[in-house]
Amino acid sequence: MTESWTGPAEAALPEDAAHALLAGRGWRPDVDGPVVVACRDGQIHDLSGTFATMRDLTEAPDPAAALRAADGPVLGTLADLWVNTNPDTRDPEQPWLLSPIDLQVVKAAGVTFPVSMLERVIEERAGGEAESASGIRETVLTALGGDIQDLVPGSAEAARLKEVLVAEGLWSQYLEVGIGEDAEIFTKAPVLATVGSGVDVGVLADSEWNNPEPEVVLVVSAAGAIVAATLGNDVNLRDVEGRSALLLGRAKDNNASASLGPFLRFFDDRFTLADVREATVQLSVHGTDEFTMTASSHMAQISRDPADLVRQASGAHHAYPDGFVLYLGTMFAPVQDRDEAGHGFTHHLGDVVQISSPRLGTLVNRVQHSESLEPWSFGIGALISNLAQRDLLGRTP
Repeated sequence: MTESWTGPAEAALPEDAAHALLAGRGWRPDVDGPVVVACRDGQIHDLSGTFATMRDLTEAPDPAAALRAADGPVLGTLADLWVNTNPDTRDPEQPWLLSPIDLQVVKAAGVTFPVSMLERVIEERAGGEAESASGIRETVLTALGGDIQDLVPGSAEAARLKEVLVAEGLWSQYLEVGIGEDAEIFTKAPVLATVGSGVDVGVLADSEWNNPEPEVVLVVSAAGAIVAATLGNDVNLRDVEGRSALLLGRAKDNNASASLGPFLRFFDDRFTLADVREATVQLSVHGTDEFTMTASSHMAQISRDPADLVRQASGAHHAYPDGFVLYLGTMFAPVQDRDEAGHGFTHHLGDVVQISSPRLGTLVNRVQHSESLEPWSFGIGALISNLAQRDLLGRTP
């Protein structure tokens, strides 16, 4: 890795950063609290004079225009805040970057790519035992009868495939949400519990089969408008979920198990949902044992349109008054052996995970045990108290 494990600051930015509307959040030690920031020309501007929270920006009538018009003092260069975000070398008296969201509910869609759908079926049939996965994978692929990449969930063709699999005793709850009418939408993390780029993510110490899930994350307003996008890592414990789908919460929602960032890129005439639909998400994992793994996930291969996933997550059936973010799922399903033949991939402590996309930048995190990381302590109550002390409550941008 270049410089520190976090890499250089410029790598965090989109390739067209000069034309991108980028906003995030930072921690200001002098006010002992978070601020909304804009990244412009390598400088980090404090926008708390206009937006007390990121929710205030995403709920603006025209978030892109509001971000473009807002200004504030410079906290420092992106390079300075980026270096100080690294927990190994952080100066607690200087500002650093945070997860770019605050009051938004953190939702995630699962089983949205055929490849990952198959891996969920394999996990279930393996009962969380990694050594059983290889043989089960071959059996399931044979039963499916070839490529299902173009299968449309909820279609007549999907219904016919379901009949065949039920008859052969191979139907699964994961196939139900993978090719059925209704998508899997779950809550990934509590409000304010996500972590940003340049810090550690966590897996449980007793998990022996786990992996990163590189995803595009949409930012959605209370009105259901998709206003921005970023990158996310939906850290997953395959052995836990494989034992029972009812353990999804334990497999998905742990200390520092949801990362996203480094910035939100707001939609404008240069970057839209159409660009998200064509995005490529690249993953690299670098271990302290010299292990390296790379992969790509192509949004064009998603089985459900991102707008449809947003529609299934919110509407008359469920409102989110402060908006929400939605992890869109991944086609990445690691099967590359790392430790023993036939056991596939699992994280080692110290793995550096980079998730990148040309128009969104790079999200980088290091893997540690959730139990050993700093506990989540700054929740909604702490935020309200801090904003009140700074006289930032009750204002309308």
